[in-house]
Amino acid sequence: MLTLRVQHELELLKRHLIILKKVIYSGPIGILKLSIETNIPDHLVRYSLRVLEQQGLITPSTQGAVATKSAKEAYSEFRTELEKIEDVLEDIKRIGFED
Repeated sequence: MLTLRVQHELELLKRHLIILKKVIYSGPIGILKLSIETNIPDHLVRYSLRVLEQQGLITPSTQGAVATKSAKEAYSEFRTELEKIEDVLEDIKRIGFED
């Protein structure tokens, strides 16, 4: 199906944002605590942390993940990015699916 990849990417984004928000407001925080508090399996938490670290949004510490200075700003900018995605979805809906 054409939308399967998009759905998968949106689920990933959702998980990354859940983890990022938790690190911003509860950090430093470790993998196990993140897993318990978000109900996300630890291997998926670990992957999200790796992605967030590669994006420069978190850094590891001996106590757990810590948000970088730019993390809160980036988190708030996600709203604008999501609005752009919503606009594209609205365009797709306007195409219509009737014969």
